[in-house]
This record gives sequence, C-alpha cells and structure tokens, in this order.
Amino acid sequence: MKFTYYGQSCFAIEVAGKKLLFDPFITGNPLAKDVDINSIEADYILVSHGHGDHVADLAAIAKRTGATVIGAYEVVEWAKKQGAEKGHHMNFGPYTFDFGTVRFVPAAHSSSMPDGSNGGVAGGFVITTAAGNFYFAGDTSLMLDMQLIPRYYAKLDFAILPVGGNFTMDFNDALIAADFIECDKVIGVHFDTFEVIKIDHDAAKEAFSGAGKELMLPKVGEVIEL
Repeated sequence: MKFTYYGQSCFAIEVAGKKLLFDPFITGNPLAKDVDINSIEADYILVSHGHGDHVADLAAIAKRTGATVIGAYEVVEWAKKQGAEKGHHMNFGPYTFDFGTVRFVPAAHSSSMPDGSNGGVAGGFVITTAAGNFYFAGDTSLMLDMQLIPRYYAKLDFAILPVGGNFTMDFNDALIAADFIECDKVIGVHFDTFEVIKIDHDAAKEAFSGAGKELMLPKVGEVIEL
C-alpha cells in the first residue's frame, strides 16, 4: 500500500487498484499551499466527520473525480447537496466494498457541517484488504472502545492516529491507544496545522521508540510505502 500525506488529517492510500482519499482539507491549510487539489485522484472519499478541516475540499474533489463518498448518513447527504453524485451512507458497522471491508467505528468527538447543519456521529475506519489492514481513528480522544479494534479482524499492519492534542489525543494518548489497538506502527496526523496543535516532533518520536513502537510524522506531500 502507498500512503500520501496532504496535511492535517487528509491522506490517500492506494490499495487493490483503488485510490482511497480521507478527510479532504487542503484549501485553507497553510501547510498544504503547494498541493494542487486538481491533481488528486480518488475512487472513494472516506470522511470521519463533518468539521471544515475535514471536508473543505470534499465536494470539489468528489464532483471532479466521481468518487463515492463514504461516511455518516448526514455527511454523505450534505456532500450530495454540494454536488457529489455518489455516496455510501454508514453508521457504526461493517460493509464490504470492491477494495476490502470498511468498518465505521466510534470516535469521541463532535461533528457538524460547515453550514451548521447536523454532521451525524464522528467516527473512524477499520479497513481490511488483501494487501493489509489499518485503522484511521479520525478525530478522537483516547477511549476504551479502542480495545475492541483487535477483536474485529486480524492484526493491524499500521494505524493513523491524531497526535496534536487540544481537539484530539496528543502523542502520549496516542501511545496508549497504540497499546489498546495492538499496533506498533503509527502514522501521526492532525498536528502542526494550527498553533494549538503544534507538537515537539522529537519528543513524540522518542516516546514511541522508548516503548518499542514507531511513530511516523509525515511532511505534506510525503509518500510512504507500507
């Protein structure tokens, strides 16, 4: 699988010949000013919740690419009203797509759309494919529900966790979360975009390495082979 980071919680994963884009927020992110959203392709766009820093470019990319939007019922309905043609509504549960199985799981966070309408429930995604399994937590605090993640499927190959604090877990919480989900390889997201979520990269990586785990903090535009 190939992971490409676009800043904040926006990234793409290529798997099973499909391009999965997550939480598209590029326009308005000063750290992603050099990313051209018109260069981003997607077969599916998975949205963890409705906040603007997760859906800012959702409609534009969905309309241009014809991607299927996957997320909470309210998020998908909002995307359709903005012009997205295809959507798959979910609540907490699994569904099998042509690239693998997606399980929408709880996140401890709020959700509303940029226009103030109901954003449904905030969540994350556990995705299992023939090429490997991973978990994207979305925006969330540390919670005991994460201990259910290893019970759903086979072992995770990697996890994508927020590490910036204030709105979500910080890196110390994410280290505990890594134990809960039984995953030693973590990609950190939701950090440095705003002043209140800036982190000490060295301290974060040292905390993970000291616990025998790996924390990757990608740069915008960085591609990681997994």
